[in-house]
Parts: sequence; C-alpha cells; structure tokens
Amino acid sequence: MDIRNVLVADAVDEACVALLQRHSIQVDCKYKLSKEQLIQAIQNYDAIVVRSDTKVGAEVIQAGSRLKAIGRAGAGVDNIDVNAATARDVVVLNTPGGNAISACELTCALIANLARNVAAASASLKAGRWDRKLYAGRELSGKTLAIIGLGRIGKEVALRMQAWGMTTIGFDPIVTPQEAQQFNVQYLELDALWRRADYITVHTPLIPATRNLINAQVLGSCKKGVKVINVARGGIVNEGDLLAALKSGQCGGAAIDVYEQEPPTNPVTLELIAHDKVVATPHLGASTAEAQVRVAVEVAEQLIALTGRSPEYKSTSGVINRAVLEKLTTA
Repeated sequence: MDIRNVLVADAVDEACVALLQRHSIQVDCKYKLSKEQLIQAIQNYDAIVVRSDTKVGAEVIQAGSRLKAIGRAGAGVDNIDVNAATARDVVVLNTPGGNAISACELTCALIANLARNVAAASASLKAGRWDRKLYAGRELSGKTLAIIGLGRIGKEVALRMQAWGMTTIGFDPIVTPQEAQQFNVQYLELDALWRRADYITVHTPLIPATRNLINAQVLGSCKKGVKVINVARGGIVNEGDLLAALKSGQCGGAAIDVYEQEPPTNPVTLELIAHDKVVATPHLGASTAEAQVRVAVEVAEQLIALTGRSPEYKSTSGVINRAVLEKLTTA
C-alpha cells in the first residue's frame, strides 16, 4: 500500500510522528480542524491518524480521493464511519491493546473509590469538615463484580479485583465459558448476571447491541444498591435511567468516565455528574503517559506495515475491516 503522506488530526505522542518520518513518510499535524477544513485537507493525504476528538465521517472519507487508511490511536472507532470506509476500500485500524492496562487501572481505582467514598471524603475534609460517619464505606472482599466484556481490559480488571477478594462473574458473546474460567470468571448469561452483581463494570465497544445496555429494566432487575462503572464508551449506560435509579436508591453509586456527549452539556448528564453518589472523571481511561506512547507507536507501526516496505514492522493486528485489506493485498 503506497502511503507517503499522513495527516495527524489529533494530538498523539511525538513517537508516532518520529517513527513515521524515520520510514520516509511525510507527516503533517493539524489539530482541531472543523469538518469543512478536514474535508478540504484530507484530499492531500494517503492516511489520517486520529484519537477521539476528530470525527471521520462519510463526507470526509468521500473527499479523501487519495485516502487509503484511517488509524485510530486508541481502542474505540465510533468516531469513524467504518461502513463508509469499507465501501471506499479504506482500511480502518485501531490499537486495541495499547491502553488496556491504563483503562483497567482506572476501573479498579473507581471501584475502590465507590466502596470507600474516597473522593467525597477528601472533598469534605478539604472543605473543613470531619465527616467520618457520613463516609463510612464497605469492603470489596466477598462482593460480586459483574464484568460485561471479557476482552483485554475486562480480563485484567478481573485478575486485579480477584486479588481484592471479589467474586468475578461475566458475559461476552465471543468468549466461551471455558475461556472465562481460565481467568476465574464464572460465565453467566445477562439475565442471571444482573441479579447477582454488587458492582457492574462494562468493557465493550459502543455498537447497536450495546447502546443503552444498562437501562431502567436492567437496573430494576439488579440488587438494590448495585454500583455501576463505565470506563468504556458513553451510551452503553443510559444516563437518564442511571440518574433515576440513583435518585430512587435502586443504584447505590456510579463511577463514570465517558459520556454520550463529550464534553457534556446535556442537563441530564450534568445532573448525573453532580449527583453526590457519582464519581465522575473526564474520559481519563487512556490518559497515562505509558498508554499515550503505546498507542502512538502502535498506530505508526501498523501504517508502516501496510506499506510493506519494512522488514521490522509487519503486524496489522488492529485492522477492523480486514476484508478490505485482504482485497487490496490479493488484487
């Protein structure tokens, strides 16, 4: 694949640019382009690298007369129109393993925070109060953690929270019960899983099957006081339904890192963030120095591999629409 010019449209670690340039690929960094500016700019590039800010929709892809590849420095590709790219024979790739440990560690920190009210107690003390009784918590040991999505992140969360004494149960449509058991997760269908969970954490992409997966009906079927954690994608947990469950007491707390709109301006989302039983962070799942370097390097390595010119970089493990790659390489 002839990739000579790459547009980096979102800020990624400089390791990405340096690696591409060392392999004789011209790189231009142009951040915060409007849709119209991006449509104009994309005409001059063979590939584009984005994170989560830039939306690569059908109009952008259509305008990219030279466009051959779209690289996402991160896991989710919901800001890329994969169907439009596939129709135009444009390869879409991500870096699914690059931020797994960072997202896992944030998830675990949020679970512990919900159990022991760390953020709220710290804010109270900083405000001059001494609210020991108000912020008494509960142990995680002996509680049941339900993990929706048993891929890289879900598995790592399970292993770490088992060390805290939690029982781990889970569901993933592409993981078998036998595979889940290998890392001590009891596989359950969703209807059975909801009823047993003390904590629920989601680690799935945002696709039609997972949109509003955690909703009023699901929350109503859970134990009273269940706690919900979402470090995956906004939209998997229905924000209005979660807020209602928090107000009624059916949900005992939530930790949210991702939102349907980012940055959020919807009144429901803002009320959810402000709720005293919610720990809210601004999409920090992959925001570690280590993850930023890993995803930057991985996306560059795969773009170089697509050129076929490097004996060192040959892996394209993050390609989403592999049929396009197979079509192009066998043509």
